[in-house]
Amino acid sequence: MASEPIDSMYDRFVGRKLLFVLVTTTLLGILALVAIGVGPVRLPVTDVVDAFLGRADATTSTIVWQIRLPQVLAAIVAGAGLSIAGAAMQNVLRNPLGSPFTLGISQAAAFGAAFAIVFVGVGGASSGDAAGMIDSPYVVTLSAFVWSLVSTGVILLLVAYTRASPETLILAGVALGSLFTASLSLVQYFAQDVEVAAIVYWTFGDVGRATWSDLALMIAATALGTVYFIYNGWNYTALNAGDETAQSLGVDVNRLRINGMVVASLVTAFIISFVGIIGFVGLVVPHIVRKLIGSDERFLLPASVLAGGVLLLASDTVARTIIAPVVLPVGILTSFLGAPLFLYLVIVGREYW
Repeated sequence: MASEPIDSMYDRFVGRKLLFVLVTTTLLGILALVAIGVGPVRLPVTDVVDAFLGRADATTSTIVWQIRLPQVLAAIVAGAGLSIAGAAMQNVLRNPLGSPFTLGISQAAAFGAAFAIVFVGVGGASSGDAAGMIDSPYVVTLSAFVWSLVSTGVILLLVAYTRASPETLILAGVALGSLFTASLSLVQYFAQDVEVAAIVYWTFGDVGRATWSDLALMIAATALGTVYFIYNGWNYTALNAGDETAQSLGVDVNRLRINGMVVASLVTAFIISFVGIIGFVGLVVPHIVRKLIGSDERFLLPASVLAGGVLLLASDTVARTIIAPVVLPVGILTSFLGAPLFLYLVIVGREYW
């Protein structure tokens, strides 16, 4: 019996991956329409479409354009950005536990937000609305961004100057996360009641707080990072075979690793500085996609973008409806979902590579 031609096998290999991308894209579009219609005021899909076409009444248009759509897009963008950042970190660090959450970047951002609220004095409002507890959201965002880059800088110094192993980098990230968590607790200990409330509010990952201007910056950072990673997809695929193999194929491994960490960290910093800490998305999604379509980074990276948007949007929709009318921050739900997988990866993580 004649064996199947190589080109036919490759076509089927690529076809399965493209089918996954197509199905995920379709699912994301359907889920977005459903998510826009879900809430205290339920909107049929036809009303949502009418709002997009300018045929809906003023109330429906306001709900869609000013309340639901920014939240839905923020969930998609945040999920996409955190997922591709996690996929890139797992590749360049050669460790299945690599993600913004496990490298201490998220914890550093939380400390930065607390630092601004307490020591810069932007958390002294006494409004009954939780969001009103923060007087200057952009000051808090800037501080969170700067401190997340501090954590990133430490990791990059280890990569560039000590040639630390991937395992060492993960351990360093855990140590940094513990350091910033302890620092956050210290700040909370000396903070006033209203400042503690503002800190707790910020640390809850919540895509509903993002405004259109916030969303524009998140989209820009995620889009630029995605273009960079997809453009270097072949190099990351070569890196999967090991540093020596990648170098023999003409890949500048050290430069690729450092640039990848910088870009992934910048994307992460932009996202969590606006929506707070959303744990485990960057860890979970790349492993789910890798399990379904394999480790070819040329397909894994764009597929992680789509799958991340689907996962976080679905999680946010469930968080808004599971105990309605109470709305849960999506960061709580993703932590519940991601923690069991994290423990599983700690035990059998090496089997993923």
